[in-house]
Amino acid sequence: MGIQLKPDRQMRRFYILIHLLLASSIAALAQESRSVFNFLSLSSASHAVALGGRNISVIEDDLSLTFQNPALLSSVSDNSMNLNFLTYMKGSKMGSAAFSKIAGKRGTWGVNAQFVGYGSIKETLETGQVIGDTQALDMAISSMYSYNMSDHWAGGVSGKFIYSKYAGYNSVALAVDLGVNYYDLEKDLSFSAVFANLGGQVKAFGDEHEKLPFDLAVGVTKGIAHAPIKVSVTFNDLTRWSKDYFYTDGEEPSFGRIFMNHLNLGAELRPTDRTYIALGYNFRRASEMKAAGSSHAAGLTCGAGIMLNRFKLGVAYAKYHVSAPSLSLSVGYSL
Repeated sequence: MGIQLKPDRQMRRFYILIHLLLASSIAALAQESRSVFNFLSLSSASHAVALGGRNISVIEDDLSLTFQNPALLSSVSDNSMNLNFLTYMKGSKMGSAAFSKIAGKRGTWGVNAQFVGYGSIKETLETGQVIGDTQALDMAISSMYSYNMSDHWAGGVSGKFIYSKYAGYNSVALAVDLGVNYYDLEKDLSFSAVFANLGGQVKAFGDEHEKLPFDLAVGVTKGIAHAPIKVSVTFNDLTRWSKDYFYTDGEEPSFGRIFMNHLNLGAELRPTDRTYIALGYNFRRASEMKAAGSSHAAGLTCGAGIMLNRFKLGVAYAKYHVSAPSLSLSVGYSL
């Protein structure tokens, strides 16, 4: 882990990071529920997709996991590259690419880019008359940095340039992700907190500026003693607890049901040190899919991967929409 910082310096760095995270969360609590750039909440990384689509605490030499928590960049090998591809809805595709490099004894920096292409879309008038075809595109380019504050604590930040274009309308935004991770190797325990998409539109689609999809998430991953199994629990969207986000067949939802709507579960079996088989369950997606008329295996995800020293390969299955299942493929390589 390199040189040891003096305890007082370690704590100062840690308290500064926590102060920034708390200040950011207070500002985000006032945000309205309506938001744009919701593609930022998706992941094309097969490892995360297989674990339910949301995971911020798995410690692995996997650059794709840093899209959801920049603090995890501290666990990635030097000169790592990563490519991800996801079939999303019918005719839509999502992809991402990333590169990372170690900076000094405790730092790591990286860059990544992600996009969602929606293919050719029919352009119509208010009367329903088709006047031609148009295109829609979402993209984000980010710069990341993580720092090992001690042997157990790491913090990370990611700055994003976001751009969307739908037919003749386009918008630009700037945002920041802040993350922190605690990892105890002996106990095989990892805990993380992330404040994602803090920022706003620089250029709005129209006259009114809209909110970004801010997300406060906490997650924990724990290895099972004497078993090659790891279990992950992630709570996300923790600043919004409205019952309007939960599908209940017309019934008044209880607090317990609303609480579960913020929960994402994941588990992975490690047959060997170099392979994994993962399952996940996303409670909110299950609720949304049932509301759309598709309850069969709603919210379930699965996947598998190979994690060699230099080469990584992962595949995953999920269903985000009733129109089609989604398949994800991830490839990583360390130079």
